[in-house]
Amino acid sequence: MTYQRRKYDDMSNNELRPAFHFTAKAGWINDPLGLTWKDGQYHLFYQYVPDRTTWASNCHWGHATSPDMIAWTEQGIAVAPGDGDDGVWSGSIVTAPDGAATMFYTSVTEPDIGIGTVRTATPDDASWNAWTKGAKMMSAPPELGVLAYRDPFVFRDGGQWRMFVGAGLEGGTAAAVSYSSPDLSRWTLDGIAAQRAGTETDPVWTGTMWECPQLFDIDGSHVLVTSIWEDDVLHYVAYGVGSYSDGKFKARSWGQLSFGKSYYAPSFFRDKEGAPTLIFWIRGVISPEGQWASALSVPHTLTLDGDTLVATPHKDLDNYLEPAQPSIDSSGSFNASLAAGADLRWTTAQGEHIQIQSAGQLLATLIHDGKGIAVTVEGNTDFHEARMPVASGSRIRAVVDKGIIELSTSQGIMAFPLPVHADMTVVATGFTEAPELLSYSQNATSSDMDPDNPRLPADSRPFAG
Repeated sequence: MTYQRRKYDDMSNNELRPAFHFTAKAGWINDPLGLTWKDGQYHLFYQYVPDRTTWASNCHWGHATSPDMIAWTEQGIAVAPGDGDDGVWSGSIVTAPDGAATMFYTSVTEPDIGIGTVRTATPDDASWNAWTKGAKMMSAPPELGVLAYRDPFVFRDGGQWRMFVGAGLEGGTAAAVSYSSPDLSRWTLDGIAAQRAGTETDPVWTGTMWECPQLFDIDGSHVLVTSIWEDDVLHYVAYGVGSYSDGKFKARSWGQLSFGKSYYAPSFFRDKEGAPTLIFWIRGVISPEGQWASALSVPHTLTLDGDTLVATPHKDLDNYLEPAQPSIDSSGSFNASLAAGADLRWTTAQGEHIQIQSAGQLLATLIHDGKGIAVTVEGNTDFHEARMPVASGSRIRAVVDKGIIELSTSQGIMAFPLPVHADMTVVATGFTEAPELLSYSQNATSSDMDPDNPRLPADSRPFAG
């Protein structure tokens, strides 16, 4: 079955929404998928329910493109339910040496949507706007005691292809099931690639089912990143660092990458320069006019500090930043207006706190209490003193957008949603010197764009086209 690009000509371009985070023009989104650099642009796919602002099992794959992972143009629906699928759920895209692309996704059918089947699709042309479904392939192997099964991740493994599928096993064990293939068509079950019991909590708990397990290498070490799930509750993103061989991953350490309830289901890819990168689903961001729900994060470049996975906002953001200077008021607090969003960077110390306000209304407070950052979002019970461990003296970065803040440190990352307002003010108190402030600019014109510094055209919308 083939799906054509959806037209959005009747949609308003002026609705209040995040400026530097992808949101759909209408409907619900969740997991980012299959991000690929191809023919001079990035292709992003994502779980999409077009006709409502809450999750439903009849997910589609939406599609967007960008020259730099910031200025996204929404292309419409790439794959939709039907033809044997009640829902088209998460997966991945790979490109063979001959340039042919294959999508691997989770096909679900009612009522047992917790156990999916791996299915393929191939693009109709080079635009990747429409895909034709192939045959259903792998179902959950009964001999492994699988209770939940979804999210195929396919990657090159030496002279063959490898697939990991997220699973929950009998007895409360989270796992990734491993398959191998010489040609992306014929697959052999090789068993369990990695597993960890839900009773293990040292140094971090990793749940009873792994969603979106993905394996990659950084500087000679292998990293398994996975989203932690148990009993229909979505928790956080964790990772193992260790070694991989012949379809088996062995962790020498485990860690927690994300904190709070907003980041989930990241998608791994390599940017156009080959740098390991993640992009996350950000939960809880909601249209003030009821048009759309959820957003995707800015891309994050990954590095290892020993066995600690560090995620840093991608350098593509720097093309939109200009130095700014906060003012200081009579109380000694630093103030700045954030009309188009901002990037704050500072070294933490106990007693510092930052408030985000709009028209005198308090939206959120960040306080360092000596052990970490505590975040309170007014009126949001999911973010009443949400915490991230950050040692005093650490560098911290806050990417501030309409409706979203993303925090990143060498010890972890956290995102949280805000009420969406057109203009915001940041007030920093308890600082001996002003935080470094950079503001986002949308003032460049397309004719002035430098390929190495591609600012936004004045009439563009970074989040959608």
